[in-house]
Amino acid sequence: MVFQDSFLQQGEQGGKDAANQLWAAIRDYASRNLPNVPSPKIIARVYANAKGLADACYRAGLVERPGLVGEFTRGFNGSRLLFDFVDVGSGKDRADDKIAEVFKLHLYNCHCHQIFLGCSHDNGYARLLEDTLADRDLIGRISLIEGTPFEQELVPLKASYRVTKFEELFRTSKIDTNSHSRNNLNGTNNTSIPTPSSASLSTISPNAPVSNSLARIPSNGTSTAPTWASTTAAGAQGPFTDLTPSKPSSPAPPKVERNKYGERVDRLDFKTIPKDELNRVKKLKLCNLYYLLGDCPNLSCYHTHDHKLSKNERTILHAVARMTPCRFGTECDDAGCIYGHRCPQSEVGKQDCYWGSNCRFDTAAHGIDTTIVKITKV
Repeated sequence: MVFQDSFLQQGEQGGKDAANQLWAAIRDYASRNLPNVPSPKIIARVYANAKGLADACYRAGLVERPGLVGEFTRGFNGSRLLFDFVDVGSGKDRADDKIAEVFKLHLYNCHCHQIFLGCSHDNGYARLLEDTLADRDLIGRISLIEGTPFEQELVPLKASYRVTKFEELFRTSKIDTNSHSRNNLNGTNNTSIPTPSSASLSTISPNAPVSNSLARIPSNGTSTAPTWASTTAAGAQGPFTDLTPSKPSSPAPPKVERNKYGERVDRLDFKTIPKDELNRVKKLKLCNLYYLLGDCPNLSCYHTHDHKLSKNERTILHAVARMTPCRFGTECDDAGCIYGHRCPQSEVGKQDCYWGSNCRFDTAAHGIDTTIVKITKV
């Protein structure tokens, strides 16, 4: 992920501004999503091949001279005491390898409550995230940052994690050395040059050395240039273009329907599903990720993947998936989320259900008003 052009073009001052805005963005995110961690400390680490990044930005016409990128890194390093831009030098996967090791280090750190990993640009992070899926207690401690649209191997994985954007900070498109290259001015025929890999790590920890200190938030950036954005993106910026000449139309953006309280409402009435059919499909032990999202990233998954699913069974499987609570509850803004955001056994206005105190859904997921009054497009 790469910071926005405007920051790089300002050199040292741009580095200072980028660091301060990154700090503010993470602080605001933490206050909204991690209310039990007051006054957190935020640590940021950016790993990149600084020379390769500077050369790529210059060749793409993003900066007037390569030295501006070096000045940017100095400004970033000098802005906040816990923010560092680390030059890993040239070499394949150096930044990625460092990010992976730091990620693992903080994942099991009791003083780390949340890790932000900016990885949408690189399929190489798929294995790292797949391994983490094996321990569901760890998944909630990770937020993925989407800059460029998620690469193919990451798309099925993102449903299991928080996903956010900070678009004021990072580019949403890859650096294109063809369309802006200075060589194009001379009419030369250019080829696309892959930009060097870079990655950033941010961490939040509390001011006092208490057990629920806020977490390290790794965000990785590559010279493929993504941006941080404030809402979840369900692959709205796909890499494919519809070339059909007859009726050009863009697909409608994904949307989440909500009630007047802003709570998510999924259109699913369990009363219309025959109980025997629901139980039959549950006994098939089908993999929800594989059948509903198209791919299962867990190599050790013990659920069924070879059953030929009928249209009716698919509908029922959606209901089965909704019986597993989404960790983000009614605030979830992932339009593609397959999990439940309200108790399927709960009735409108009633705070209890058939399962009583043994219900897997928390109190806030009961009695939800199902009247849809607004739609959030993501």
